Amino acid sequence: MRLTLAAAVLAASTVLTVPAPASAAPAAPAAAAATCDVAWKTNAWSTGFTADVTLTNTAAPLSGWTLTWTFPGTQQVTSAWNATVTQAGRTVTAASLAWNGTVPTGGTASFGLQGTGTGAAPTDFAVNGVSCGEDGPTTPPAPGATDGGFEDQATSVPSGDWSVSTPDCSGAGTATIDTTVAHTGTKSLRINGAAGYCNHVFAANDAIIDDAATVWHVRYYVRHTTALPAAHVTAVALRDAADGSKDLRFGGQNGALQWNRASDDATLPEQSPAGVALSRPLPVNTWTCVEFSVNGTDGTMETWLDGVSVPGLRQDGVPTHDIDSQWLNRTYRPRLTDLRLGWESYGDGADTLWYDDVRVAAARIGC
Repeated sequence: MRLTLAAAVLAASTVLTVPAPASAAPAAPAAAAATCDVAWKTNAWSTGFTADVTLTNTAAPLSGWTLTWTFPGTQQVTSAWNATVTQAGRTVTAASLAWNGTVPTGGTASFGLQGTGTGAAPTDFAVNGVSCGEDGPTTPPAPGATDGGFEDQATSVPSGDWSVSTPDCSGAGTATIDTTVAHTGTKSLRINGAAGYCNHVFAANDAIIDDAATVWHVRYYVRHTTALPAAHVTAVALRDAADGSKDLRFGGQNGALQWNRASDDATLPEQSPAGVALSRPLPVNTWTCVEFSVNGTDGTMETWLDGVSVPGLRQDGVPTHDIDSQWLNRTYRPRLTDLRLGWESYGDGADTLWYDDVRVAAARIGC
């Protein structure tokens, strides 16, 4: 299918249409098939602009949408209507509201925004993590990917490359292989996560992580039953040999996902109301695709939820207030040596989680 991307330059009467290359080779089958056209119509002046944005869905019906783009200039969004719009650096995320998230094939959704600054119109639009001009991430593993699935587990006790780890003391938390709930196949890893420091439990795998690598891309699917609590919890831990073997931890706080560095308790995003608002909660009672990348060369990190990059969980090396200025208070060059999936509560917070389709690679794997 040939796609077009319509975007206006920053003048009310000019519209730029960029067609997809006609000679492009056929893409591999995509796990996320959503593609789109975006019309960006703006009225600009010397210090600011308004924009009317229309998203046309050219693929399967959408039950909710998140449109992302990068401003090429100094534009900063100051207000918006008919969508929830947030900005981190030059990256902008517009999320549908309850009443305009459903868009049938060929249907449209519109919203508007106002901002300051100048620059050309954006052209790198993506809906639900898929570029409007190309197919989405493919389901086959990326080159060099290591599979951490659970179909080869013979009993309810994690075995082989997986083993149960209780880092502090063995309490009420459990890690088992479940044959009743799975994302694909018939088996998944089930974590019964109990509240309280003594109940930490994980399924650990030190073979899935290449500790000689400098970049790690991790993808897994997770399903859980209880919304993230206000208290700090960890669901994924990775031992960092370059940081005193302390953990790089991914979990939640104040009801939203966050990264935490065990060595100095720095968080990403910062736990201000504005910082938390730039993260996202983890949906309950549904399988969610979680991806993250960690770069050991420059320390940068990025996190995607169902293919959409989360602004508050992105560390780009440039301190940004409410996001990563605390994280960048010292040089951080991680060297990861294992992957642990489980539940770690430092007080309040219990949950039941299932993990499946775990992969690690040197390049982004996709959902």
